[in-house]
Amino acid sequence: MIVPVSAVFAAVLGLLLLFLSFLVSRYRLKFKQGLGVSEDIDFQATVRAHANLVEYAPIGLIMLAIAELNGVSSTLIYWIGMGFVVGRLLHAFGMINGRGGPHMARMAGILLTWLAILALSLLLFWNVFQVYG
Repeated sequence: MIVPVSAVFAAVLGLLLLFLSFLVSRYRLKFKQGLGVSEDIDFQATVRAHANLVEYAPIGLIMLAIAELNGVSSTLIYWIGMGFVVGRLLHAFGMINGRGGPHMARMAGILLTWLAILALSLLLFWNVFQVYG
């Protein structure tokens, strides 16, 4: 089976992960800190932006792929996936630029991420109910 819509979102999130990994590595070299973080707030915010992506991306991508494999409309997968990916991008941007504090992009990213996961959860329940009643 092929999941082209989910694959595109996975590719975009993979690139975001590499970018955030690069930023974290740059701070690790700058502060000679191989483990943990220093007291630098920008370093801490960057590490958390990276970690937050690692925490949320797998479940979102798994849910998108399952929905796509189960035959859910590609249009629905596309729009929910777009919300999820934009949410992850906004969160990372807001976390880093807001230095870990409140930032509109971070808040919007959290909301889009949560809404996408909620929509996928409901969609998967509905899909299973339709198939197995």
